Amino acid sequence: MNTTSSTWIAIDDRLPSNGQRVLAFVPDHHIALAGTMDVELRPVIVLRFLHNFFADSPEKQAAHGAHFWAGEGVSNQYFSAVTHWQAVPEGPQLT
Repeated sequence: MNTTSSTWIAIDDRLPSNGQRVLAFVPDHHIALAGTMDVELRPVIVLRFLHNFFADSPEKQAAHGAHFWAGEGVSNQYFSAVTHWQAVPEGPQLT
């Protein structure tokens, strides 16, 4: 049996590579549940790190930081929303 280490990396310690897909920890990430009026806390989501995303927009860079997290669907996040990340694990080996 293969085991995978799940080591969370603080964004203050190290950032992902530009364009890298990661599991991101967003402490206050709530989503609306389809077909209901309920919301649910889901702090771990898949995001893509974009280094210096706001380089050409000094106003946005001042307000939100230089970097950005691109989400899948509608889960984009400003840089400060993510506290930790880890590499997306590889899928199973199919035979």
